Amino acid sequence: MAKPNPDPIQQQLIAARRNQILDAATQVFADKGFARATIRDVATTAGIADGTIYNYFENKTALLLGLLNRLNESDLRQGHFAQSAELDIADFVQGYVQHRLEQFGPDELQLLQVVLSEVLINRELRDLYYQQVLAPTFALAEQYFEQWSMEGKIVSANPRMAPRMFAGMVLGVLILRLMGDRYLEIHWGDVPQALAAQALSGLMPPEGDYDATDDQA
Repeated sequence: MAKPNPDPIQQQLIAARRNQILDAATQVFADKGFARATIRDVATTAGIADGTIYNYFENKTALLLGLLNRLNESDLRQGHFAQSAELDIADFVQGYVQHRLEQFGPDELQLLQVVLSEVLINRELRDLYYQQVLAPTFALAEQYFEQWSMEGKIVSANPRMAPRMFAGMVLGVLILRLMGDRYLEIHWGDVPQALAAQALSGLMPPEGDYDATDDQA
């Protein structure tokens, strides 16, 4: 027997409640840190009962992983990468980097600081973060880097290594920003173009080997 299609209105209400809880958790974790924060703190900030949170998240660790998935835009990554089919690869990479960095406002940067400090000392959380957030993202990225390489859009001897180097560059500038790099803070608007140029310098084929209009022939 086929399962009934989920009620779209109910799905919207669930998504709205999850986001309400995650918004509150972002604020609480950024203010108190993961270890000191409690589910009650999150519930109070969200203006809901403690028990309501457990309807959506099993525990505090699940709540943090939910935040990390939202910050990672895990549910949207497939659509983001699919846009590369319609764009010149250089334009796609620069737009993608700009979009990702725009997700890190003041609250998100504080949350990133909390997350980094916690995953370095919490083995269980580190393993869950890698298995549930990073590994699926890398697996998806590898497919596209392999496809771009086969199409001649990029030159990459190792499509599995390339997305990890790319992610490392993005994480690196975010860490420098967290450490108070004044130059980056002043010139933050220039970072996407500069970072994309550096990433592409080792990936773009020699000039003349690939023309994006060839895809339309």
